[in-house]
Amino acid sequence: MERKTKDQIKQDELEKQVAYISQLKELNAGKLKKFVLTTYGCQMNENDSERLSGFLTEMGYVEAQDYKDADLVIFNTCCVRENAEQKVYGHLGALKKYKEVKPDLIIAVCGCMMQQKHVVEHITKVYRHVGIIFGTHNLYRFPEILYKAINSDSPVVDVWEQEGRITEGLPIVRAHDVKAWVTIMYGCNNFCSYCIVPYVRGRERSRKVADIVAEARGLADSGFKEITLLGQNVNSYKGDAGDQDFAYLLEKLGYVDGIERIRFMTSHPKDLSDRLIYAMRDIDKVCEHLHLPIQSGSTEILKKMNRKYTREKYLELVEKIRDNIPGIALTTDVIVGFPGETEEDFEHTMDVIEKVRFDSAYTFIFSKRTGTPAAKAANQVPEEIKKERFNRLLNAQNVISHEINEKLNGAVLEVLVEGASRNNPAALTGRTRTNKIVNFKGSNDLIGKLVNVKINKIQTWSLEGEII
Repeated sequence: MERKTKDQIKQDELEKQVAYISQLKELNAGKLKKFVLTTYGCQMNENDSERLSGFLTEMGYVEAQDYKDADLVIFNTCCVRENAEQKVYGHLGALKKYKEVKPDLIIAVCGCMMQQKHVVEHITKVYRHVGIIFGTHNLYRFPEILYKAINSDSPVVDVWEQEGRITEGLPIVRAHDVKAWVTIMYGCNNFCSYCIVPYVRGRERSRKVADIVAEARGLADSGFKEITLLGQNVNSYKGDAGDQDFAYLLEKLGYVDGIERIRFMTSHPKDLSDRLIYAMRDIDKVCEHLHLPIQSGSTEILKKMNRKYTREKYLELVEKIRDNIPGIALTTDVIVGFPGETEEDFEHTMDVIEKVRFDSAYTFIFSKRTGTPAAKAANQVPEEIKKERFNRLLNAQNVISHEINEKLNGAVLEVLVEGASRNNPAALTGRTRTNKIVNFKGSNDLIGKLVNVKINKIQTWSLEGEII
């Protein structure tokens, strides 16, 4: 008997899910079925939710604005921070009353939290009104899982411990009309001592270059102007041939007509090569913005975090980047209060903040994640010290961010118009190539276009101006 290739297996699985979509569409025919989908966490979770929305749209569901109107409620979860987990539990508890009033309501929980055995056990024990639980590795099987839940009196729990195949060709409903997320790889091999991601997302798997380029071309044909390439560590991307690294992928995407801008995240400092720096410099469509998490400015803490670079190496890397790409905007992640962090360690972090002068920083108080080495460390930093250091760091970074923006007052910047401003529906909003948010007055026919805006008002996190 002839053995099937990996591509044949993938095609068979996709056809199987298409069949379930068809059955669910027939089941919903003539009915107005509504769903609410809430997403927590990173851009990769957002991209996963776009695919869930794509499935649901194909099945005949429409999005509801409120739980009380929904036939299906989905929470796509994150487990990187404790706060996100607690929010999910709070919502699940509140939904019990909706389930009592509407017994046919299906409540589903998916995403990174569900890859943790203790979380699944807790939900099945405490929140018995939850009808579906599935994880990150088998999202492509959602149509089959939903079909089983609709036709079963018992909850459907379908969580895989091992990462699944990368399945192409899934339906998707994009959250935006101008810019799009494009996941290029899944999983992570780094095992930073504080991070749960490798345990819930699995080991690194990269999509084929041809599949990514085809997705970008499809987006361009649909009118999208900007793509952001996603991966836990895009710098370690490996295509389906030996020389197909991340720089190679950027080069290929640079030739896609219609795509005006290319962004990517996240980059691990240990894997940011000279070849990638030169690609960023030489490919016109790659924006002058790099998110480069440092996490700590202390070499001793970086070693405990298993980050595999030193404070000195990071600063050398920043210097090389700025030498090759003048005017680049750098952003970062910082964890405050990692186990064993002394005042001296924290001062090293503050020193890096002052030396590098990041355009912005995502700052976090260390949060224990069950299953990670850092959660078991004996020398945990007291909460009051973590909060005090966090506030000092935040205040210092806010000053730097505002000072960097002040230098843009009076400048004329190219802005990709994304749509109406959240805070002022009468104004438009967009971003510069360096990822600065700019709000300005203009007509809606400018959405999706590149315009020049003269900056006349500065704020810490955004700019205001007028079209010239």
